Amino acid sequence: MTKKISRFIYWTPRILSIVFIVFLTLMSLDVISPELSLWQIITGLLIHNIPTLVMIIVLIVSWRHEIVGAIAFLLAGLLYIIMTTQAEIAWYLAMSWNIIIAGPAFLIGILFLINWFKKR
Repeated sequence: MTKKISRFIYWTPRILSIVFIVFLTLMSLDVISPELSLWQIITGLLIHNIPTLVMIIVLIVSWRHEIVGAIAFLLAGLLYIIMTTQAEIAWYLAMSWNIIIAGPAFLIGILFLINWFKKR
């Protein structure tokens, strides 16, 4: 039973990180528009995928060093909440965006932290 729980705690944050990164990448596809040239679309995709690229690097490093993933995902969620509260948007929009983006980041960070504690 303990072996199954350990495997679950090991694999869950990694799989959720991959799903989260794919989700962020899909959200960046909104830059594709028929009015834009190919270079404008490529530039927009590169700019919108900077957080995705950073998260891929974090996932690669945190695959072995869980504390890096815990800190990075928790900080990413916190940073996103700070950014949405600073923006001039309605509070209910900011809250819904925070649940969709920052919520999974916090969950992944907590799971990496639990994994790190269990390894120690």
